[in-house]
Order: sequence, then structure tokens, then C-alpha cells
Amino acid sequence: MKEAKIINDPVFGFIKIPCGLLYGIVEHPLFQRLNRINQLGLASVVYPGARHTRFQHSLGAFHLMSEAVISLQQKGIFIFDTEAEAVEAAILMHDIGHGPFSHVLENTLIHGISHEDISLMMMEEINSHFNGALNLAISIFKGNYPKDFLHQLISSQLDMDRLDYLRRDSFYTGVTEGNIGSARIIKMLNVVDDKLVVDQKGIYSLENYLTTRRLMYWQVYLHRTCVAYEKVLVNLLTRAKDLIRTGHDVFASPALHYFLSHDIDKAWFESHPETLSYYEELDDSDIWSAMKAWKHDSDKILSTLATDMLDRHIFKVEVTETPVEESRIEELAKGIADHMDISIDDAKHYMMSINTISKDMYNVDDDSISILYKNDEIRDISEASELLNVQLLSKKIRKYYLCYQRIK
Repeated sequence: MKEAKIINDPVFGFIKIPCGLLYGIVEHPLFQRLNRINQLGLASVVYPGARHTRFQHSLGAFHLMSEAVISLQQKGIFIFDTEAEAVEAAILMHDIGHGPFSHVLENTLIHGISHEDISLMMMEEINSHFNGALNLAISIFKGNYPKDFLHQLISSQLDMDRLDYLRRDSFYTGVTEGNIGSARIIKMLNVVDDKLVVDQKGIYSLENYLTTRRLMYWQVYLHRTCVAYEKVLVNLLTRAKDLIRTGHDVFASPALHYFLSHDIDKAWFESHPETLSYYEELDDSDIWSAMKAWKHDSDKILSTLATDMLDRHIFKVEVTETPVEESRIEELAKGIADHMDISIDDAKHYMMSINTISKDMYNVDDDSISILYKNDEIRDISEASELLNVQLLSKKIRKYYLCYQRIK
């Protein structure tokens, strides 16, 4: 029998990948593509170490899934070897459909279709290469398999995806407050009535997990500078799309040009089979190489935004607790329009961005986290925790971001 492949991961140490189906997935070109997509998009503008990839994250989530399966089996939860391999295959591929810069471009290059939908398309493609060996993995990923707790390990409030990205993003950003006790949480996992629960002894680790998740969102994922930099990129690609559609062609790789030239949604994906092939060729490098050419384009707006991206001239950002006054927007738009000698409409559309961002720490109505007591009673974490209360857990924080081109 061939030995398992060993990968040295800076977060979890040595990760073993069994030869056969699982290693075949890792070697597949569609999985290797994740090496060229940053996990945190443009967060390195604030945290220079945050240059880890979706490839690394997927391997980490696989490692945690392997640990979770072993822990549950040791508690008497019956998981067939075929089910274990399938759920590990599913978590390996859970992010395979991400596009360049992760979530940033999901509503710019494409719309009306999620990366989960595209992941499923790619899984089906890989499955055809493996002669149907991934049928069970895909069934679990879609939530169609009778053992629902296996799907919860992939997608829930407490899945292996979240446990890895919080640990990994904390490590690479250097935000040490974001570190969570993933190993203890996994050891405390249990199953009751086909649902994942957490043993009572794990409640303090869960409290830390929930507060940490909130901190990481506002300190890293929704950091004002990261958001402002992302808006420059979104506006840049929007301008490139608009220029192409008015006859002003711009430099782009064939794959990027395809997405800039068409209005691509779920129906387009389904009716144009070549779309998935072009999507599979897209990664971060397509966007960066295009920017280097766009910096010298004759279009003033495109060249300015490309220069902003390449030279780190980030939009100025104002964050408020109340909606931005229309008079403030008009004042800024006029100043930018006069400075750049463009129309006020173009200034509003391309050189500014007004967004409302909201996030709650925990949604009781969405997918609760259940605590299992020694007397077999099950209570939601919002009721069981002494530290956290349901009002705090469920409170949705809303902030208003006004991002705009610097003119001084």
C-alpha cells in the first residue's frame, strides 16, 4: 500500500493526505488553481502577512475534518470508511469555485450565482474525471445524504471551514486575539438525533469562538482600509466592463476578457458551457496583469483607478453609524469631477462607493449551536452561556461606509 503524502502546514503542523481519491483531488488542476487565489483578497494592504491561499485553507479544513471524524468515531458515532473519505473529499473541494480575490468580485464579474454553485459545477467535472468516485461526496456537500451531521461538518455555524479560516487568518494577519481553540471544539463535538451538538465542557471554547469571530470580522474582514481598497478594484472592473461595451477595448487575458464582455449570471452559466472553462482559467494574476496595462490606458478613469490599485492610493473612507447625507455625496462628487475633469455622474459611479455593511455574531434562527448536558438535555448556546446573552449574540451591527477618490 502506498504511504500517505505529508504536507507541512505552519498552522496545524504535518497534514496527512491518503494516496488514492483524496490525493487525486489535491493533484487535480482545478484544485491546484487555488494556489493562485489569495484567501483574504486584498487584506494584505493592512496585514502584509495575509498572503495565504485558498489552497492552504482547503488543506487545513481537510485536516480538521479528519480530526473531527476520528473524534466522533471514538464517541461511538458510526461513520463508514466510505463516508469518512467522502466528507473529507467534500471539504477539500468546498471552496474550489472561488474566483479571483475570493469574495470581492462575486457581484462584479458575475452576479446571481454563488461560488458554492460554481464549486458544485467543478465537483461534477472532477467527478467525471474520476468515473463517479465523488458521487457520495457531492451528495453530502449538497445536504442530500441521510446523515445530516456530515453536511453540518461542511456547512453550519460550527463547520470545519470556519474553524480553519479563523485560526489561519489569525495566524497570517498576526491578529493573535483571533486565535481559537479549534482542537478542543472538535474534541467536544457529538451527535444527537443526527444533529451536531457540543458537549457541555466545550461551552467556554464556544464563547471564545463566537467573540473571536466577531472581532475578526470587524478588525480584519471588514477593516475600513480593506473595504476601501476592495471598492477601488470593484469600480476599476466596472469601468473596464463599461468601456468594452461602448467599443473601447481594453487589455485582458482571454478568460478575463470573456467576463468583462458579457453579462454573466446563473442562466448564462447554464446556457453557455464554455463559461465554466473560462472561469476555471481565472485567478488573481489575470487581474493584476490587466491593471498594469490599464494604468497606461487613454481612459482617464480606468488609468487612475489602476494606478490607485498598483500604487496603493486607496480610496479615503468615512465610517458612520447613520446613512451618509446626500449633500455630502454631492459635495464630494463635484470636487472629484472638477479635479479630474470628468462628469459628476462618472465621479459618483466610478470614483466613489457608498455601502451599508452589517454583521451579527450569531443568528439563533439561522443555524443554532446546541449544547449537550450530562443529563442529555440540549440547550442553545444563547441560553446555556453565562457570559453571552441572546440579545448580544443576535445584535446586528450596521455601519455605513463612504469611500471616495483622494484628490489632495
